[in-house]
Amino acid sequence: MKILIAEDDPQLGDALQSGLRLQGFQVNWVRDGFAALHELRQSDYAIVVLDISMPRISGLEVLQQMRSEKNSAPVLVLTAHDANHEIATALDAGADDYVVKPVDLSVLAARLRALTRRAQGAAAQSVICVGSVSLNSVTRDVLVDEQSVSLSSREFDLLQALLMANGRVLTRDHLEQQLYSWGQEVDSNAIEVHVHNLRKKLGKDVIQTIRGIGYQIKHDVQS
Repeated sequence: MKILIAEDDPQLGDALQSGLRLQGFQVNWVRDGFAALHELRQSDYAIVVLDISMPRISGLEVLQQMRSEKNSAPVLVLTAHDANHEIATALDAGADDYVVKPVDLSVLAARLRALTRRAQGAAAQSVICVGSVSLNSVTRDVLVDEQSVSLSSREFDLLQALLMANGRVLTRDHLEQQLYSWGQEVDSNAIEVHVHNLRKKLGKDVIQTIRGIGYQIKHDVQS
């Protein structure tokens, strides 16, 4: 799951980036509102973590511009303890949730997962199932016929993206964006290799190739 963090505090931004990566997120971090808008116009993100008080362009202005440009990515705002008016303004402007600083990383990660599930139309549960396969987004466990299957981090992220797409076809470019952060080298056949490995571990019929377009989960997702 690829997320964008817009936070000007270098200590907090670095801690959020490092901590969320350890929780399995693909994270890019920018330090001001101008850079946030530029990045949002260049790349697709599953979710945005947005500090309200930022230099150059405020987080609120970034949010308003996102919504005016029809960018519907879920937005979680970061705000100070005594900023109730700021929170209300952000929610009215199109924010989906908020977290008060100092940030509890486990709470932030849980809220990000919940927002992403909601945006994808999935039930507000951590476990998604399709056929004999089940995936737990919190523990990052995958079961096939109730037997644990070991997946690499990339394989897990790819499977999760396909499951949460709820039957929609995802292109290779979209999957690459979701699996890799800035500066990471991506082999030309990386997605194909991950799909091949997943089919070996989960069963050849779980992931379907849509020729010339991309991949999808073959059966309807139940959660």
